[in-house]
Amino acid sequence: HRMILYHGSNVEVRLPRILTTNRSLDFGAGFYTTSSLNQAERWAQLQTRRRGSGRATVSVYDMDESAFDSLSLLRFKEANAAWLDFVVENRKSLYKGELYDLVIGPVANDRTMSVINDYMNDQIDRETALILLEPQNLSDQYRFGTERALRHLACKEVMFLD
Repeated sequence: HRMILYHGSNVEVRLPRILTTNRSLDFGAGFYTTSSLNQAERWAQLQTRRRGSGRATVSVYDMDESAFDSLSLLRFKEANAAWLDFVVENRKSLYKGELYDLVIGPVANDRTMSVINDYMNDQIDRETALILLEPQNLSDQYRFGTERALRHLACKEVMFLD
């Protein structure tokens, strides 16, 4: 079974790499993709605006889902307590657990970011954070954390949004 994943950026990425410069992302250092074209397009536009260079670009990848069997995989089905703790530990660069080949789970959006920040700053407790996160219909993110995982991504096309 094949799946399509998207990466939004201000540049085309035909050969994905793992950048360790910004490790305080939701799922730690790695190459991030999503199964949502809409999410990738929004991210591409945001990145292009933020960086003030390049053009909004979505790189499209093909992946065989059977690859999951050969990779160490951490999957969060929803924005639950385990997901919240994992995101907070990664954002604070405190995560010391296993470095998974691939982590799959919800992506924090504009609405959920403020909830996560309030929780990280001890302005709300965990229970309140989870209640506020529950109704959000979040897109997914796939974080490729190792070269072993990246080998399973094949770039199919690059789309320029402007």
